[in-house]
Amino acid sequence: MPYLSRIYLKDDHPKDYPFNLPFLRKGLDLKLKSNVSFLVGENGIGKSTLLEAIAEKCDFNVSGGSRNHNYNFHKTEPELSEYLTLSWKTKTGQGFFMRAESFFNFATYIDEVAKEDRRVLDAYGGKSLHQQSHGEAFLSLFHNHFQKGLYILDEPESALSPQRLLSLLSVIHKLEKAGKAQFIISSHSPILMSDPGVEIYLLDDPIQRTHYKDTEHYQLTKNFLESPELYFRHLFEDY
Repeated sequence: MPYLSRIYLKDDHPKDYPFNLPFLRKGLDLKLKSNVSFLVGENGIGKSTLLEAIAEKCDFNVSGGSRNHNYNFHKTEPELSEYLTLSWKTKTGQGFFMRAESFFNFATYIDEVAKEDRRVLDAYGGKSLHQQSHGEAFLSLFHNHFQKGLYILDEPESALSPQRLLSLLSVIHKLEKAGKAQFIISSHSPILMSDPGVEIYLLDDPIQRTHYKDTEHYQLTKNFLESPELYFRHLFEDY
């Protein structure tokens, strides 16, 4: 069973942004029954906004990190977290908020801490994240740091090749099947969403649970790979 079982919005919230996003207009009451939940939808729909609010309620560093990663950050999202309530099956303070867009800042912070104690790098593969490729650094974090707790991942596929996506899929599957970890992930990757038993929520008006093969991510990728020439006719004027 997941650590975090319910995420809901208080009724007395304001009406301006971000509360006027389509998936929030009629309120929010998300009941999580799986150890892996995906948030999907088009760019700008509010996935990162919601993930950051959840991370802030968990006291994770909203620029990326856990409760123990204390570095200056620029808060990017409005105060949705003030009106968000989390209900727990088993309360945990362990976990990590991983946001791809600010991973550079997190890696820099780890390097600064490692100047005082090199052992800090053991949790990231034994060497600076800046001395690894973007994709290698992501996987070093996933393989070495993810063990037990709540993991909130904002588009973790951004630096990963298809082969590395399969590696991440394996990490997620092993941890959640062992009952050690819960994942809440925003993603556009049909590879990551493919694990049987995950919950997929489309951030729409209102938010709704959907099936893997019903997602636009799966359908568009599958149709394009099967018949790319059909898309070329619309995309390329000279085709």
